[in-house]
Amino acid sequence: MGELKKEDVEKYLENNPQFAKDYYDRKLRGEAVGALFNNKQLNLKDGVSFHDLTKLEETDILLELVWEIQNASNMEKTIHKVLQRLALFLQASYCSLFLCRSRNGIPELATRLFNVTKDSKFEDNLVAPESEIVFPLDIGIVGWVAHTKKTFNVPDVKKNTHFSDFADKQSGCTTSNLLATPIMFGKEVLAVIMAINKQNAPAFSKEDEAIFTKYLDFIAIVLQQHHINYLHGVESRKSQILLWCANKVFEELTDIERQFHKALYTVRIYLNCERYSVALLDMTKEKEFYEQWPILLGEVPPYKGPKTPDGREVNFYKIIDYILLGKEEIKVIPSPPVDHWSLVSGLPTYVAENGFICNMMNAQADEYFIFQKGPVDETGWAIKNVLSLPIVNKKEEIVGVATFYNRTDGRPFDEYDEQITETLTQFLGWSVLNTDTYDRLNKLENRKDIAQEMLMYQLQCTPHELQTILVNVVILFFQPWTETEMWCLTKAMKEELPDPTALELYEFHFSDLPVSEHELIKSGIRLFVELNAVEKFKVPAEVLTKWMYTVRKGYRDITYHNWRHGFNVGQTMFTLLMTGKLKKYYSDLEAFAMVAAAFCHDIDHRGTNNLYQMKSAAPLAKLHGSSILERHHLEFSKTLLEDESLNIFQNLNKRQFENVIHLFEVAIIATDLALYFKKRTMFQKIVDATEQMQSDDERIKYIITDQTKKEIIMAMMMTGCDLSAITKPWEVQSKVALMVANEFWEQGDLERTVLQQQPIPMMDRNKAEELPKLQVGFIDFVCTFVYKEFSRFHKEITPMYDGLQNNRVQWKTQADAYDEKMKALEELNKKHENDVGVKKGTEGREDNGPTKSKTCTVL
Repeated sequence: MGELKKEDVEKYLENNPQFAKDYYDRKLRGEAVGALFNNKQLNLKDGVSFHDLTKLEETDILLELVWEIQNASNMEKTIHKVLQRLALFLQASYCSLFLCRSRNGIPELATRLFNVTKDSKFEDNLVAPESEIVFPLDIGIVGWVAHTKKTFNVPDVKKNTHFSDFADKQSGCTTSNLLATPIMFGKEVLAVIMAINKQNAPAFSKEDEAIFTKYLDFIAIVLQQHHINYLHGVESRKSQILLWCANKVFEELTDIERQFHKALYTVRIYLNCERYSVALLDMTKEKEFYEQWPILLGEVPPYKGPKTPDGREVNFYKIIDYILLGKEEIKVIPSPPVDHWSLVSGLPTYVAENGFICNMMNAQADEYFIFQKGPVDETGWAIKNVLSLPIVNKKEEIVGVATFYNRTDGRPFDEYDEQITETLTQFLGWSVLNTDTYDRLNKLENRKDIAQEMLMYQLQCTPHELQTILVNVVILFFQPWTETEMWCLTKAMKEELPDPTALELYEFHFSDLPVSEHELIKSGIRLFVELNAVEKFKVPAEVLTKWMYTVRKGYRDITYHNWRHGFNVGQTMFTLLMTGKLKKYYSDLEAFAMVAAAFCHDIDHRGTNNLYQMKSAAPLAKLHGSSILERHHLEFSKTLLEDESLNIFQNLNKRQFENVIHLFEVAIIATDLALYFKKRTMFQKIVDATEQMQSDDERIKYIITDQTKKEIIMAMMMTGCDLSAITKPWEVQSKVALMVANEFWEQGDLERTVLQQQPIPMMDRNKAEELPKLQVGFIDFVCTFVYKEFSRFHKEITPMYDGLQNNRVQWKTQADAYDEKMKALEELNKKHENDVGVKKGTEGREDNGPTKSKTCTVL
């Protein structure tokens, strides 16, 4: 008998399928099942493909993988077994796992399991932290897979423009073809799995892709579970750091070492590093004059070294070193030398100069920053990975640099470590600010108190005035606030304050004339309670009352632009939001800010307009180039909020407060009528667009998703509120119009006497009878558009437009009567002139006889 060849056996088995099945059932099936239930690794023969396995063997293998996932205590080991199976089934030379992470805000891929074969050992394939191969997403096919989040089957890598042979050079292997796919967690890429070099074929097939995708589901489960657990640990660490820092960081304000000890020592177990140091910067911005003399005399060269973004010299006056590895220890180094191991690399100086977060792996190999090679001290500890962050105070000044060394698991710091340490440095920044300025604040405290007293004495609400408004609520203010007490606060305020229904605060036809100015202060507070701003934003009752009372005192006692006008504008804004149903486009905080800005919109008005400020060369005109009075009202409002006892937004975070200030700017500046004609077209387009929409949800989405549209509507609302007196019932509007006219006439008198100029007719009291005609022109040219468009925008605002039209009829009637009167007077004057002329002619004929021609004489 000749030599038995493989081809002969395959041919025999193909011709005798029943024999092949019986033999397989007898030899291999029992072995596979037995190995599975004895918890042994299946001994699959070389060269077997996934297609060659029967359904039972496929089930056996899948069940084995489920078993591994269920008992997985090590993510890498479980994935390693899956990659071994993939290498076998795909007949791939290698399979690799690249984990995705981010450093310095830049995503990258790092090898975790590299060149896994069907029979390789886990220890050989697990990549040590110092041996990682790192790929940015713009390098290599693996980076492109993570960037595009798509699977790629590359039959020839040399023909692929994204291929990089960097890993081949590191490993000594040669990549010919590959199959790679990302592992996703929602929209986030967790890892990339890659199979390299198909054996016995030029490339991976579509069938291989299907097998690849099927088995990657197991890897995805393991990675997602690991990622969720990791994120849970990150959030737990972050919350603990926030909790303990909040508890410790402000306990000691006088000494920075004790303060740092309390905060940093308490949170050390959550930082996940071997060592960290804090280098504190000198906060001196300008040298004393006597320190400048040697430089000016040329005896000392001027400083030319690095400076912080705000222009300070980078001078570290103290380093605090925290050692966590081995025996815990804290070292304080005052006036550290430039060659101190934590400074010699230049990294803290670079961070202080630029304000960047620097996350570095394998720091000793870095060419830009020269870290100390080998141990830095007698403990034998050496630098491997570094994360350095600026410590920034509330003034956005860099006050120090915190540097963390060597993550405890040996791997580089990732984006989550950056977040955690940034949270810590935020608190450190606040504490450094407090301790560095403590002495200075003590020295300036008396001077500040005196200056504050001088400025606010006549303006601020006094305790007696406060007690006249909210007696019981003020008492409640001094108690700790719980949810129950907040409810009690709101209830007490409602009992103390006027009934909004009785005063018609929700109505567009509200009139302040029957209400005292003191009651208007209470009514203003009531509006904030009705907005639910007091309870939601934890506005102290005393602060709100002081603010409202101070705003009232901030309005001058002038004819029209006084506190009553300010209140009316605030009440109209409230009514537009609530009764006019415009609140649905704005958040509670935005509504709170809009009503507050409306109250302040004309604070400290002088009774003269912007043009008069320019003509008279007033200081305000020199300070503000445009919207002169409006910018003054804005600055005055912001000044009140700078006083903590008047800051009704004191419990907001920084971003919320900045948003409030921005809304104040938009709202108050928008009351300048010179800007009205610029914004009316934009507002009309918004109204036209919403008018075509079928549902209310569609209109809301159209507006709230675009901050610009919201601000345009808010600006037009301010105009509508500022002019709202023109929409009031006639008995109110006629009185208010006279107040406005009287203030205009007073300015006209100033122009005539002080500026030696003839005022325009609107401000000339000698033309007071033209007021109805001027009112009609004002309604037609300015007011009608505002309220007509608002009535189109929201039918609930139609009462304002109706009131405007009713008042126009009244003014038009008076204007017509005035025109008739003037016409009659004109006719009477003409008749009188004619009569006088006739009389003179008659008298001339009687004296001189018949009139003769002056040009000819009849001879």
